[in-house]
Amino acid sequence: AAAKGYFGAIAKLVDPSWQFSGRNRRPPTDPINSLLSFGYGLLRVQVTAAVHLAGLDPYIGLLHEVHHGQPAMVLDLMEEFRPLVADSVVLSVIGNREIQAKDFSESLGAYRLTDESRKKFLQAFERKMNDEFKHPVFEYKCSYRRAIELQARLLASHLQEGVPYKALTLR
Repeated sequence: AAAKGYFGAIAKLVDPSWQFSGRNRRPPTDPINSLLSFGYGLLRVQVTAAVHLAGLDPYIGLLHEVHHGQPAMVLDLMEEFRPLVADSVVLSVIGNREIQAKDFSESLGAYRLTDESRKKFLQAFERKMNDEFKHPVFEYKCSYRRAIELQARLLASHLQEGVPYKALTLR
């Protein structure tokens, strides 16, 4: 229910010409869902690396249940970063017209970015990962890439030593 409400709110931020009515995947049946899936895939790689660096088992989660070999811990930690990184990049590239509806191909109801547009999205994702902000726990500037690692290490400290865990929230 929360995801439905969240993506309903995102739909209101997107120009109606994109015809985004909510989240769907496997396959993504519209360009926005294609971008979201790609962004979440890229974020998953970053979070997986951070979980391993922190010494956590990626398959034992707290929020997501273990099924079908999905890395539940990675999915748990991704939740903090979906809106901050992936969703932000999607809204940015369409809002700034870096990616437009013509930048997708459709086959059998599934939408995919063209090769050139995939490069544009990757560049936007990298820019976002390198953006810096003041970390609310450590109170020093860090990039989103570094923040993902810090949050994984905080979670490991919480699980192993009982150190209080604070999810990354900005503003």
